[in-house]
Amino acid sequence: MKKTDILFIGLMLFSMFFGAGNLIFPPFLGASSGTSFWPAIAGFILTGVGLPILVLLAISLVKGGAETIGSRVHPTFSKIFMIVIYLSIGPFLAIPRNANVAYEMGFKPYLGDTISQSLFLFLFTILFFLIVYAISMNPEKMETIMSRWSTPTLLVSIVILCIVGFVKLDAPFQSPTEAYATGAFSKGFIEGYNTMDALAALAFGIVILTSIQKRGVSDRKQLTKYTIKAGMVTALFLSIVYTSLGFMGARMAANGTFENGTDILTAASTLLLGPAGKTLLGLIFLLACIASVVGLTTACGHYFSNLIPKASYKMIVLLITLIGFTLSNLGLNQILKVSVPFLVMAYPLTIVLVALTFFSRHFKAPKKVYRSAMLFTGIFALIDGLSAFKVPLGPVQTFTDALPLSAHGMEWILPALVGTAIGIILSQTGKPAPAEDMDIETI
Repeated sequence: MKKTDILFIGLMLFSMFFGAGNLIFPPFLGASSGTSFWPAIAGFILTGVGLPILVLLAISLVKGGAETIGSRVHPTFSKIFMIVIYLSIGPFLAIPRNANVAYEMGFKPYLGDTISQSLFLFLFTILFFLIVYAISMNPEKMETIMSRWSTPTLLVSIVILCIVGFVKLDAPFQSPTEAYATGAFSKGFIEGYNTMDALAALAFGIVILTSIQKRGVSDRKQLTKYTIKAGMVTALFLSIVYTSLGFMGARMAANGTFENGTDILTAASTLLLGPAGKTLLGLIFLLACIASVVGLTTACGHYFSNLIPKASYKMIVLLITLIGFTLSNLGLNQILKVSVPFLVMAYPLTIVLVALTFFSRHFKAPKKVYRSAMLFTGIFALIDGLSAFKVPLGPVQTFTDALPLSAHGMEWILPALVGTAIGIILSQTGKPAPAEDMDIETI
């Protein structure tokens, strides 16, 4: 593969990852963390950038990708887990969230208070999903559209905003809010969940591997090699953009109190560039959200058309766009209320599943280790998710609050380690794993 091919695949992956959450969470983290900005953004980048790249690497190492990794727990678990992931990063959470944010930032600022917001949201989402549908129906052209046109335009727009911000914003960092006063790194680590990119990477893996294979690469070691290189391109751009947006948010904190990242970016763009800033910001959000939704729609289309042989790719894409369009008109606040508790439950399972993949060749009976680790992790991830839904848990909540790292939202780590240890002990009594269970390449 040529270096330009790696660059374009990396840029395509960047545009698929970089959606609504990637824009709105870093500035708010910066404003909230203040003088604790650097450890906070380091934690954010670890889960918002590092973890998705590790997921892609894990998928490239294993024949069959994400489903094979899940099958090491149980084939039924793998199928259910992947369906939930695809539906969540697709039509039921991430897709409508991106469409709503694109409307909130790209069009709503230009509408007066007397205009029916619901009507214009309806009209906007019709146009938005028509564009998504048209691009998604031609996946072979997606790379050209996204990596050679959409992503460069998006990056140039962000660079303009950030450079002006670095030059004009000179206020000192403010004191951190209570949430970041202690444990800024762990708080940033949890905030990185909100990008949903580690979950999206489970779906995007097949798209990236297909793009590499179309260039004549079939050897699995080579697939892994080029996946790593493309992933590093993506990681570099994501890290720079996150740090820049977060830094701008930290500088903007001296200019008032903001409820979320969209408020910060709106205020910053208007302060720095006047009316043109609002237009530039709208363009950034529109490009980012369309590219991300196209990537999610395409990934879901490939997965469900393979899962359901009677359903064609085109039929699935149409269904996804219709569901995404319908849910987008419920409003952003309703979508966000559901997404955060779900992410709290899904991320620990994903982290443990991917981590085990890199060590599975050292387990005598990998299935026992996977099942024990995921059982312990899943129980506490479910408790954490129910807590995020404000479900009263009584003594159970008291017990989980007493676990190490519970104050930082990571009480599942100790149970995950205990479950893994029990699985390793149990695996010593079993028969050696069959070849398919150990089928992972050495980097």
